[in-house]
Amino acid sequence: MKTKLPRNVWVMTAASFLTDVSSEMVNNLVPLFLANVLGARTGTIGLVEGVVESMSSFIKLLSGWWSDRVVSRKPPTVIGYTLSAVSKPLLAFAGSWAAVLAARFGDRMGKGVRTAPRDALLADSVPAEGRGAAFGFHRAGDSLGAVVGLALALLAVWLTQGNALALDRATFQRIALFSAVPALLAVLVLALGLREVRRAAPAVGRPILGSFRAMPPAFRRFLLIFALFTLGNSADAFIILRAQERGLTVLGVLATLLAFNAVYTVVAGPAGRLSDRIGRPRLILAGWGVYFAIYLGLALAGAAWQVVALFVAYGAYHGLVEGNARAFVADLAGAEGRGAAYGLYHAVVGLLALPASLIGGILWQGVGGWAGFGPSAPFLFGAILAGAAALLFAVLLPPRQWQPGAT
Repeated sequence: MKTKLPRNVWVMTAASFLTDVSSEMVNNLVPLFLANVLGARTGTIGLVEGVVESMSSFIKLLSGWWSDRVVSRKPPTVIGYTLSAVSKPLLAFAGSWAAVLAARFGDRMGKGVRTAPRDALLADSVPAEGRGAAFGFHRAGDSLGAVVGLALALLAVWLTQGNALALDRATFQRIALFSAVPALLAVLVLALGLREVRRAAPAVGRPILGSFRAMPPAFRRFLLIFALFTLGNSADAFIILRAQERGLTVLGVLATLLAFNAVYTVVAGPAGRLSDRIGRPRLILAGWGVYFAIYLGLALAGAAWQVVALFVAYGAYHGLVEGNARAFVADLAGAEGRGAAYGLYHAVVGLLALPASLIGGILWQGVGGWAGFGPSAPFLFGAILAGAAALLFAVLLPPRQWQPGAT
């Protein structure tokens, strides 16, 4: 039976679409800007990406916990989108990697504030049997925004610098400034269209550090397994750098990212609806299997076209896992602590972004006097941890135990 998506799902999907138009115009060019224009090493790029994602995730923990302590989840959602909207154009004025870090810090702070309460509000807005469809639709809208944003960035690069191998500073500045327009439109959509879902006044007194212990055991196991997987999932910036290292031009990188997000868009919606019928763990495991194969392939890739093909296929992993993992959190955590559960999920996953990205950068290019293992190493490491996480998931959270729509 097809679930009708309520107003809030459409509004939040529209806001995510517009925000991703803004984000994907500029964020995927940041590692190229750091490497090509500012001369940063991969270790520095990993540090920048890891620090901002880890900081964002700590804020997600606080924001999710707080959203369970108050009745309204709308204010932190709107505030978070606003912070991101005003931070992105600051990248246009960055003259050092530290300035890039500061601008990215503001953008990711906004994401940290909004993500957990937004996901909890999305889960609050639909019945349990329609969660997969709602989260799948939301992720599809998000990735469709990435397609549009990347298409705009690709057009801007082509018009300003042609098919050059390296990114030009002036090109990046124009794109960063224009990215503010769709981001501000997203804030307007949320402020005018989002409705709070009525719920009982929550119980108070549960400390933030007690939230994890108070969660159901199955949720705690899932979170720890996902943490292991994430430790090997270094920033996608390394895939971009891998593609350029194999000889792909800036236009080629953007076209590849566009195709990646197109696959993500096509897969996410049907995967969410399918999870409502057959259960989310099966699709999460399938996605991790795809990830394992792709990261192993990236480690072995010897030509640019191979990296391109694997990066495009990488969209299938995101389509299978991203929305279904978030829906699975709602299945396992229950309604009372849903905001805290999303805060914990995003925090644990994101806090490991720093060590994951640092490990990736060090494995690739070394640190101090050590030369590292080369470009293949971060991807081989990611494939090994993905395989270990999938094995633990199948043993500790067997899919047959979880029926679609369980609460």
